[in-house]
Amino acid sequence: AEEYYYGEETAGNATGEACEWQADWEASFSLLPLLYLLVFALGLSGNGLVLLTVWRGPRARRRSADAYIGNLALADLAFVATLPLWAAYTALRFHWPFGAALCKLSSFLVLLSMFASAFCLGGLSAERCRAAARAAPPARAAPRRRPAGLGPLAALWAAAAAAALPALLLREARRGPRNRTLCELAAGGAGRAAALSLGATALGFAAPLLLMAVCYCCVGAAVRRHLRPRRAEAAARRRLLRLIAALVAVFAGCWLPFHLLKSLFALAAAGLLELPCALLGLIARLHPYATCLAYLNSCLNPLLYAFLDGRFRARCRLLL
Repeated sequence: AEEYYYGEETAGNATGEACEWQADWEASFSLLPLLYLLVFALGLSGNGLVLLTVWRGPRARRRSADAYIGNLALADLAFVATLPLWAAYTALRFHWPFGAALCKLSSFLVLLSMFASAFCLGGLSAERCRAAARAAPPARAAPRRRPAGLGPLAALWAAAAAAALPALLLREARRGPRNRTLCELAAGGAGRAAALSLGATALGFAAPLLLMAVCYCCVGAAVRRHLRPRRAEAAARRRLLRLIAALVAVFAGCWLPFHLLKSLFALAAAGLLELPCALLGLIARLHPYATCLAYLNSCLNPLLYAFLDGRFRARCRLLL
């Protein structure tokens, strides 16, 4: 979601000591573009298939969770569409030849996708929590819940767009060292960069993850307390809960290293955290690979649907 340029191979720790390290980027310049293009191909095909199966099926047969699943796939598609540009940027040794407009737009789409994905998973978890809390007693079947309406989804995307707006306003293509053009935040000091970085982590990762954890505690409590539906209905609900739990777990596993490393580096660069120079150098070397792991999340969700959702597999067979 946010790229840091480490080409200068210098930083400062909280004591004001200048840190220098020797980074060998040759492997990254070759390997990362290939990984980005692989994620692009898998994410484009997989999430495109998810959208077809969700939105081409009969509306009356859609689950209440399907609207969030479809919008999660749409968010991932918005992100993977930018990956060829970031692959070229990395292959050209952090040189951006595509102009300022694409720099701003691509950075905005990456952040928009990150926030929208997190908000979709949060909404999906909250929807399951409400469903468990309102479960019908065993004497009567619960009515089929309608998919989420346009209002909550429009609010979700509006919030994601507002959170991603700094990328559109503050990113710029500027001349860097060795006659390269960098796509990065406009100069504004380490304090502003740290505030934007930590704010994005809080709003796009920590807060949604906390919401998901609270929702699943509520679901577990509701299941133990009064959820005793018919056997077939119980099995269907358990499968859907397993799918959502897997989506949340993969989201957390893919994004945690990225947010942890960039937060540590931002705090150290702003002078708010004292870190040894060796650790700062290690963070700089690991950050591109943590970024790649985060990007991988956008193509893993369709695989989870294929393995854990029988309805998704059945709809895919109907499309073939």
